[in-house]
Amino acid sequence: MKAAVVREHGGSDKLNFETDFPDPIPREGDVIVAVKASSLNHHDVFTRRGMPGIKIPMPAIMGLDVAGEIAEVGPRVIGWKKGDRVLVDPINRVEGGLLGETVHGGLAELCRVPAHQLIRVPDGVSFPDAAGLPVAYGTALRMMNTIGQVANGERVLILGASGGVGVCCLQLAKLAGAHVVACAGTDAKAKRLMEIGADKTINYTTHDFKEEIYKMYGKPTRRGTDRGVDVVVNYTGGDTWVKSLKVLKVGGRMLTCGATAGFDPKEDIRYIWTFELKVMGSNSWARSDIEKLLELVEVGKLKVIVDKVFPLKEAREALRVLEDRESFGKVVVAP
Repeated sequence: MKAAVVREHGGSDKLNFETDFPDPIPREGDVIVAVKASSLNHHDVFTRRGMPGIKIPMPAIMGLDVAGEIAEVGPRVIGWKKGDRVLVDPINRVEGGLLGETVHGGLAELCRVPAHQLIRVPDGVSFPDAAGLPVAYGTALRMMNTIGQVANGERVLILGASGGVGVCCLQLAKLAGAHVVACAGTDAKAKRLMEIGADKTINYTTHDFKEEIYKMYGKPTRRGTDRGVDVVVNYTGGDTWVKSLKVLKVGGRMLTCGATAGFDPKEDIRYIWTFELKVMGSNSWARSDIEKLLELVEVGKLKVIVDKVFPLKEAREALRVLEDRESFGKVVVAP
């Protein structure tokens, strides 16, 4: 089969298109999925580069998010048949492991998956839209709803709002009735964020988001409980961390699910105790989160923002676009 393969860790040149990679063979309980779409995530960048403490079997086929049709059903599989439209929950919640990391993923024509990881895709949801959901949108749903409990009337600041997680966080916050300030690195991305529902935007390359929030809502004080924002969504880390603490009002919440700009930022815990802040971590998603997302997309309450769809032979370029932050929303590869 054709596949985009990593045979050693390193830069973008380590992801190569191959035309004769061995086809997967179903084991007991497995199905073979003919991949129709696989969306990329920053996790794929980390997998290609190599992650400290995580052993990646080589050769590796990345792509955590996989949507397609069942091409073959293995022994003892019940309830599924050839041709069924499916989305894969990337986490193997029975044996362990992660699709596109410890086992071969979606950057290939075919993908072997245990049947218990399959989720049925409604006819009204396209394969690129379905593939955009598990990692980014699933993470956003858990962070905003289950953990953060963003509510009507709250002020929410979203950093990195133009990425896959960010555009979903924005939409979920608006569905909850919140007032959203979205940050992006270009005026063009800021404009698109307004188009999908942001109330205000900040270009963080030309403006200090902390100072801009102070202008909009005032500098938080112990006595002025209506100054600042209720929630900051920060999965960038790095030099944005302390600034994020400084814009939260008394009792405010910092929500985080990652650290794309650095996991060990400078800290200032004085703000945490002085303003009684809550720093709330959120990790991955539940299967029910993916099912809920499919329902929201099917009825039109949630839009999957797909920026670009690349053919499989251009998977290296697709990952580069994501890595260099040139995309808005999701980047999808369609074999």
